[in-house]
Amino acid sequence: MDSKAMAKVAFDAIDDKKGADIRIIDISNVSVMADYFLIASGNNRNQVQAIADNVEEKLHEIGVHPRQIEGYQTANWILMDFNDIIVHIFNEDDRLFYNLEKIWLDGKVINKEDLN
Repeated sequence: MDSKAMAKVAFDAIDDKKGADIRIIDISNVSVMADYFLIASGNNRNQVQAIADNVEEKLHEIGVHPRQIEGYQTANWILMDFNDIIVHIFNEDDRLFYNLEKIWLDGKVINKEDLN
């Protein structure tokens, strides 16, 4: 499974659980860490965890398993490392505080349609 297809599945999983302000950042030309970052917000702890659960479930269905998941218990910022894609799910306040979109300005923000 290529990283573009994985990112699309993750995007749809986030969207299914009403993740807010979903951003896809193509970092393939600026980092060897991964090809894509997906960043989204949830309104509360339960929603943040539900989004993470759905991402893990939908990627598992296509044979993709996380290398590591951090922050699930507190659900302020859940980081899900799937090797070629990294999913960041924040609560609103922590997303504003860490502002990953600004840190990764060298990456290219793309739309869901660019993943097709």
